[in-house]
Amino acid sequence: MRVTLEGYVHLARMIDKCRAVLAGTEGEYIYPCPMDERLMEFAGIRAEEFTAAVKANPSDEAVAKWFTQTAKARPPVELEAWNRMMLTRGPSTPKKQEYFNKLRDAADPSRTDLTSWADLQDLEEGRAVPKR
Repeated sequence: MRVTLEGYVHLARMIDKCRAVLAGTEGEYIYPCPMDERLMEFAGIRAEEFTAAVKANPSDEAVAKWFTQTAKARPPVELEAWNRMMLTRGPSTPKKQEYFNKLRDAADPSRTDLTSWADLQDLEEGRAVPKR
């Protein structure tokens, strides 16, 4: 999630998830999930377009290049603000907080310091998440 590709957080993860769905190996991945939809909405790209681009381009770099050429142009400051929002965004309702807590507790119940979906994804996938 935190890795940037062509300046966008989540783009590399979204490519991986799309490839897994296309290959039928998605496991617990969900594509397009709400985070994918936020990125595509910000970029002005539809899921069908993105999926077709992933199918047509064998490398992540080629998909990323297509993405930046196709995406709505944004000033760097706007992209930075959007990236920050994606990395700090947490559950927005009590029901989503309950779901977040359930996932967090399944991964590591001691990490009650986590508040963002990005941190939760990193924790679930075994990446180091600094204590907050």
